[in-house]
Amino acid sequence: MQAGDPVTVCQSVVVFNHPQHRGEAFDMEGQQGEVVQVLSDWKGRPISPNLPVIVAFGKYRAHFRPEELQPGEAMPVTA
Repeated sequence: MQAGDPVTVCQSVVVFNHPQHRGEAFDMEGQQGEVVQVLSDWKGRPISPNLPVIVAFGKYRAHFRPEELQPGEAMPVTA
């Protein structure tokens, strides 16, 4: 998994900070997004974060474990 890869959330992941559902439980399963970054180092030092994959869903970004994501189809580019 690399930055720019399209992905789909394949497991039930409940978030409470989604902008359209703020303060409510929102299940991200089935949502499609794009990998922004895979965290592996900080200031040149190796790290082992619990949720290393940052995925963007429009303006909203969330952190995931690799096993919660699967490769998705390329999303259409909107201008």
